[in-house]
Amino acid sequence: MREAQSLASDTLAATVDDLCQKFGAWKTTHALMRAVWRHRQMKNHISSLSNRMRRDIGLPEDSSPESRFSVWDIRL
Repeated sequence: MREAQSLASDTLAATVDDLCQKFGAWKTTHALMRAVWRHRQMKNHISSLSNRMRRDIGLPEDSSPESRFSVWDIRL
């Protein structure tokens, strides 16, 4: 199966060239930029984590005034 896949696959440059021939350079570039942007947005961000969650995973607490208070932060 792997040998058949490697025979059927083109190089990246040939694939991009085919896409540019079929759809045009601007549409291909736009689709590539959208894909990169979507991939960038899927990364995890720690800015929305509460201080408790930050402590649980070993990160320093957020000391900014706009850090949110959570019921889970109450220690008994």
